[in-house]
Amino acid sequence: MNFISDSKDILFLALAFCALWLTAFMVWLLYYAIMTFKQIYQSARQIKEKIQAVDEIITMIKEKITFTTSYLSLIVAGVKKVIDLLGTNDEKKAKKNKS
Repeated sequence: MNFISDSKDILFLALAFCALWLTAFMVWLLYYAIMTFKQIYQSARQIKEKIQAVDEIITMIKEKITFTTSYLSLIVAGVKKVIDLLGTNDEKKAKKNKS
């Protein structure tokens, strides 16, 4: 039982080993390509989460500023009324003291 009887058998044996090594290389290359894409996907997902967090913070700040400005106009109007009331009380006291 002689496996290698002529040069054609040696050629087929060499081609079989080359196909084996080529397959192993392709599997290795495919594995690293998939791992690279996985890392890229994870990085993109993390960046997306960070951007969403920043967007939520900006939205929260915007809402707080909006609410603050709406209350600020009421506070300013209230302070003006208090000043007017204190001013009229001071004027009344000044008139009483002069009389």
